[in-house]
Amino acid sequence: MIDRNKKIAVLSPVAWRTPPRQYGAWETVASNITEGLAARGWDVTLFATADSITKAKLHSVIETGYEEDRSLDPKVVECLHISEMMERAGQFDLIHNNYDFLPLTYCRLIKTPMLTTIHGFSSDKIRQVYRKYKNDCFFVSISDADRDSELPYMATVYNGIDLSNLTFSETVGDNLVFLGRIHPDKGVHLAIETAKKASMKLIIAGIVQDQQYFDTMVKPHVDGKEIEYIGPVGPVERDALFKEAYAVLHLNELPERFGLVMAEAMAAGVPVIAYDRGSCREVVADGVTGFLVKTVDEAVKAVGRIERIDRKNCRKRVEENFSIEKMVDGYEKVYEKIFENVKS
Repeated sequence: MIDRNKKIAVLSPVAWRTPPRQYGAWETVASNITEGLAARGWDVTLFATADSITKAKLHSVIETGYEEDRSLDPKVVECLHISEMMERAGQFDLIHNNYDFLPLTYCRLIKTPMLTTIHGFSSDKIRQVYRKYKNDCFFVSISDADRDSELPYMATVYNGIDLSNLTFSETVGDNLVFLGRIHPDKGVHLAIETAKKASMKLIIAGIVQDQQYFDTMVKPHVDGKEIEYIGPVGPVERDALFKEAYAVLHLNELPERFGLVMAEAMAAGVPVIAYDRGSCREVVADGVTGFLVKTVDEAVKAVGRIERIDRKNCRKRVEENFSIEKMVDGYEKVYEKIFENVKS
């Protein structure tokens, strides 16, 4: 039986507020973990920016995210934030790290066990840090596809999303939608090509992470009619966007790590057309909640088959696999294993 009297510290990134106003995938997941644990009675402290919102305890030394205040030095902010957590490590029974590899470098200096949710390997170079501390920390992957063969994972725990701010609708919208970072890896240009070949309007939403890519591969196609760019969106705007969606296009150039957007779309009842790369086949049930494709031409054909998808099945898949409750169930099992490991 899991002991919920244990004290848990959740370490969130400080690029954005937790939860983020618009973009911020890791902050979103850290928030959902924190709120899910707090709702079950855990003694949780969230380490995040001071403007963060939580029902748990909040500890901060950084006022606002460095992506929201460009006067801040990201490296300085990062060091102040992580060291603040580590200097208080003895106050907790477990640290749940959602801040990538840097916190691992403290693990041999503290006695508190540390669980790291690996949200993705931003480059192969950081793998050597994970491998150095592979026997000193605990690890969870967010998909079976996104794993390092040398790490001793405790489990795969899929990301859970907040279903309360995603309104399910059986009504089929008129537009194709791309939602995500405007970056070559995300394949926005492929979404544009698909929409044009399918003779459907495409609405693009998200932060511009690569300005040159946006200026050369995206902006020339934006006419406000057939291809529309609306910028980054928050939960309210996202919900409205999904109500207009015929399908969401997720044509990543690189293997997907998990893909929150896919789960969010399906929660609203919107089918997803995704490249069959990385975790996409773990999130999208091919032929049931969308279609997995390998080329733009296949994506165009999938657009023509979207009306075969029962939108109720999209919502059901998320409720059964990608809710906050399901995610917290997974983490509680991992926590229990860690506490047993520490005892022995």
